[in-house]
Amino acid sequence: MKRRVVVTGLGAVTPIGNTVEEFWSGIREGKVGIGEITRFDTTDYKVKLAAEVKDFRAKDHMDVKAAKRMEPFAQYAVAAAKEAYEDAGLDIEKEDPYRAGVIVGSGIGSLETVEREYTKIQTRGPGKVHPLMVPLMISNMAAGNISIQLGFKGKCTNVVTACASGTNSIGDAFRAIQYNDADIMIAGGCESCICPTGVAGFTALTALSTSTDPMRASIPFDKDRDGFVLGEGAGVVVLEELEHAKARGAKIYAEVLGYGATGDAYHITSPAEDGGGAAKAMSLAMEEGGIKPYQVDYINAHGTSTHHNDLFETRAIHLAFGEAAKDVVINSTKSMIGHLLGAAGGVEFITCVKSIQEGFIHQTMGTKDVDDKECDLNYAVDGPVEKEVHYALTNSLGFGGHNATLLLKKYEG
Repeated sequence: MKRRVVVTGLGAVTPIGNTVEEFWSGIREGKVGIGEITRFDTTDYKVKLAAEVKDFRAKDHMDVKAAKRMEPFAQYAVAAAKEAYEDAGLDIEKEDPYRAGVIVGSGIGSLETVEREYTKIQTRGPGKVHPLMVPLMISNMAAGNISIQLGFKGKCTNVVTACASGTNSIGDAFRAIQYNDADIMIAGGCESCICPTGVAGFTALTALSTSTDPMRASIPFDKDRDGFVLGEGAGVVVLEELEHAKARGAKIYAEVLGYGATGDAYHITSPAEDGGGAAKAMSLAMEEGGIKPYQVDYINAHGTSTHHNDLFETRAIHLAFGEAAKDVVINSTKSMIGHLLGAAGGVEFITCVKSIQEGFIHQTMGTKDVDDKECDLNYAVDGPVEKEVHYALTNSLGFGGHNATLLLKKYEG
């Protein structure tokens, strides 16, 4: 028997707020966290905009020594994890630490470390490289540092599936609890690579928007979409076995009901053109949850604002939902916070949880003229939708052909 899994804590660091409360207030207000890049001089770059985290101070979330041993992606993850832990009302001293684990992914880790230390090699020689270069750089250090900071001694891993990392991490944590590897899991994703190498690399792929208008840069499903906007941050949640949560009197936000993960076996950057892989991930999540497509109220789409993603994800929804596709409300949180890469799935999962709690589906901001010849569904472009959300799906698609979908349900006991 698979055990039931619920969400008991939420934590976020995003371009529109550095706590869940700030983030969700920004979502409800229709705030867009995109602006001119401040981290470096973009004079020679085609891309001028990004969705940066603002006013984040690591020392507010950890001691200075610990902060110096983490790059921003890990700092964001620790800050979000601590918020989720406190929100869940957990006390690790009262738990078996080997039954509490961490799965938090990052698509890239720290490109900033690579840039900085390679420059030292070129200008000052190899002897000047920082002794902690490797642990600062590698992507598993988000999960490792969370484990150290919170005292969680159970399963501690990270998933690296590009832009699907956060969703796959939550899915794997869900499985760990279902099959009795753990009672509590910290799970989600983090990222920080708004730096010369990151922007230049994605620009060379022609993946980024070259718009200079923050309100018309990340415009999922719009006929004028021309690429995604690079974002950063972290989205981390506490998942818990239902009876364990009830026994300690935890508040329960929602229930995780299903998880689907597939590979396109098609192309290193483009989703499968027929949407087959993403459709199967959605179908697997719904099948595990024991529901039919017509029961899904809301889909938080991957919705990157690239031509291929938005078209092929739309095809995938048609494939998975059939006639029910026209009735489901779809939006893209990336229209407000850009594409957080490995962190996207974590933050978008939190968006689904809050939407279930409050019956509020945010507008896909910036999108004005839907590409209705190819993108012909309800993308919530005319304003937010207020309706009861019993079931929500969240999709993440990653370079390499990774597809991941999670199904959440309003908790009803």
